[in-house]
Amino acid sequence: MNAAGHKTLKKNNSVKTSYKDFRDFIIKNDHPCVMAQTVFSMDKAEIHNYENFGSLETAKKILKDLKQYLENYDFSSNDFYTFIAAFPEEKNYSELKFEELLWKQLQKIHQVDKEKWDPEVSKDPESKDFSFSIAGKSFYIVGLHPNSSRKARQSPYPALTFNLHWQFEKLREMGAYQNVRDKIRDRDKDLQGSINPMLEDFGESSEARQYSGRKVGEEWKCPFLHGKNK
Repeated sequence: MNAAGHKTLKKNNSVKTSYKDFRDFIIKNDHPCVMAQTVFSMDKAEIHNYENFGSLETAKKILKDLKQYLENYDFSSNDFYTFIAAFPEEKNYSELKFEELLWKQLQKIHQVDKEKWDPEVSKDPESKDFSFSIAGKSFYIVGLHPNSSRKARQSPYPALTFNLHWQFEKLREMGAYQNVRDKIRDRDKDLQGSINPMLEDFGESSEARQYSGRKVGEEWKCPFLHGKNK
């Protein structure tokens, strides 16, 4: 096997390990998010491993992979798929550091993304209608890392989960959104003794406050700037 083939094999094995680690985190640990359980039980999760969390080079790779993910997405189906960007070599972030790198990475993705912002959502992170747009589609981002104060977000290693907003609208169309939401919140309360204080429905306040998983106060200001390079 040549060097290129060896690297590809090593990469594939690494992704398989990550998938197993996250599947165990969701399925074996009976994760409170029933949607995540459904996605993993039906093998509808797509995981990619990256290095250098927060970097421009990684932003380019994530954007490329997300574009491919969107091209393959079956919007005519009721099946839901999720995309996970995992950073298996980087484990020991504090909540503040993870939040900083999460927004730095999203800013870099925005910097290299040439598509227009999804017109269905706001580009202003202070707006109650804000959602992060990549390749013209809005995503709800869930930050996960081992040192999160929320047990449901204590993943094996840092990761960003990209969930299409279209999926939540689909659940509403199916009349299942409220039931799924309430079940997740009840299970999260059973796990930790309290509901995540940052969780609100889309349109109540900016979802940017929810991305990192850290409890933030009213004075918190999202570091993301639309149309700005940082």
